[in-house]
Amino acid sequence: MDTPRFRRSFLHPRYWLLWSGLGLLWLVSRLPYSVLLILGRGLGGLIYRFAGSRREIARRNLELCFPEWSQTQREQVLRENFSSGGIALFEMAISWWWPTARLRRLAHLEGLEHLQRLQAEGTGVILMSFHFTTLEIGGALLGQWHTIDGMYREHKNPVFDYVQRRGRERHNRDATAIEREDVRAMLKVLRAGRGIWYAPDQDYGRKQSLFVPFFGVTAATVTATSKFARLGKARVVLFTQQRLADGSGYRLVVHPPLEDFPGESEEADCLRINQWAEAAIRQCPEQYLWAHRRFKTRPEGEPSLYRRD
Repeated sequence: MDTPRFRRSFLHPRYWLLWSGLGLLWLVSRLPYSVLLILGRGLGGLIYRFAGSRREIARRNLELCFPEWSQTQREQVLRENFSSGGIALFEMAISWWWPTARLRRLAHLEGLEHLQRLQAEGTGVILMSFHFTTLEIGGALLGQWHTIDGMYREHKNPVFDYVQRRGRERHNRDATAIEREDVRAMLKVLRAGRGIWYAPDQDYGRKQSLFVPFFGVTAATVTATSKFARLGKARVVLFTQQRLADGSGYRLVVHPPLEDFPGESEEADCLRINQWAEAAIRQCPEQYLWAHRRFKTRPEGEPSLYRRD
């Protein structure tokens, strides 16, 4: 995709409110990291109180995935999850606008040698991650050391799309933004020995999915990871990220390339992906994006698992 460019139409009055909001966010992002964490938790508390439908979706997901927990434990994680979501707004801001040297100090990176080795071999990499609230800053921090191409879906608001792409692409000057539906371009990049960020842990419907367990619940799971790895002649590398409780930043781990993947069947591959996702989520369940209806698509004849589907 082309480099994002500023257009005069972005100055139209209909965008003034958005520009004002972004400007305020930019100013707030200048504050110390410890203060931004406090503000984020406060914002998350407000969202928890007023975002009723999303709160109920997250609560239901926790009930389904952690039935062994007490209700008190699930409610505590639920509240922490919304706090993490509030922090994510400010993480987005510092990812886009903090000076590189300041941003880099937040990263505690492990396993970079795995990406470097595959790059030296000219092997394409599917950097498999999952939808944590730290997704935005995790990608920005990794981009300080290694270029990763990204799957991209254009935002409906052109001003926000411009600001978002500018903020993201400053960390990967030679990276390629690939339209999410452009499979041909993705395979071309993989065969050229580059790395692409990819997250297969959401419900994208039954068309490109198989039903396999996720936390013991049947879930529509995309088969694209296996297909991309096979057709792109690429290795799959798991990338996990976690906001550290001591406020020192983020633990980022690039794991060794997955062995025997793709495997004997797409169903087995999907099950392995879900098991990897489960293991990553159990490390910091409060930081996962529980407000997504992960179990929305059901096998034929099964009722909805959500109260308002």
